[in-house]
Amino acid sequence: MTEAEAFVPGHVTGFFTIHRDDDPTKAGSQGAGLALTDGVTVTVRPAEETSVRCNDVPVEMDAVETVLDTLQATARVDGQTPLPIGSGFGVSGAMALGTALAVNEAFDRRLSENELVTIAHGAEVQAGTGLGDVVAQARGGVPIRLEPGGPQDNLLDAIPARGPIEYHTLGELSTEEVISGDTDLLDQAGKRSLSRVVEEPTLSSFMRASRQFAREAELLTPEIRDVILDVNEAGGDASMAMLGKTVFSIDGGLSAAGYEPSTCRIDSTGARLLD
Repeated sequence: MTEAEAFVPGHVTGFFTIHRDDDPTKAGSQGAGLALTDGVTVTVRPAEETSVRCNDVPVEMDAVETVLDTLQATARVDGQTPLPIGSGFGVSGAMALGTALAVNEAFDRRLSENELVTIAHGAEVQAGTGLGDVVAQARGGVPIRLEPGGPQDNLLDAIPARGPIEYHTLGELSTEEVISGDTDLLDQAGKRSLSRVVEEPTLSSFMRASRQFAREAELLTPEIRDVILDVNEAGGDASMAMLGKTVFSIDGGLSAAGYEPSTCRIDSTGARLLD
């Protein structure tokens, strides 16, 4: 046993639908999003007692603990990220997937990538903190989730795109509260947005479909709407991250509107071990 480190890109979901199943590895979502070069670096060290920290602060992350239990590992898990937690960047999914990859290396579990992604995906679904981040973060780029679930069930495509991404965060939004309530309106909006992007798989189409989803699913808050309008009036392209009080833009839209956003790029590689 030894120390191991993994990097998992952040993930901004533009739109999604919810698919429930008694088997958490088969449950998940359809939709599309962006993998970001701003992500989570996860370090796993064998330890006498399990502990989980994020940015040097002790945290409780059920998904991470489920991954450790499934892989029968007692370890110290340390995550470092510039991303805000609970704001629509898939940090919990990144922590779970990074833990799975690093534990497999550190404890010599000899599992395949699909097996590790399945474990992390199922753990996050059980925790109620996400439905599609893990499979998207494993792939990277601009993945389109055509079918829900882990690698053994899902079907992924992608928009061939790269470039700079800006984001501006206004606060947190509980994923669990949204996905555990009545989701009929959300699901119908998600299906329409997915059809739009499948018909025209471009980054511009994705942004339009994401704004359409946020509006039709009634998830836009007044403050988020105001920022998106500011970007649009400045000639930019922006939408809301699902699920969080975050606005993301392409082609410098937030900067053009006078904001001081965080900046990164589309991560085309996906989750990976680090040397």
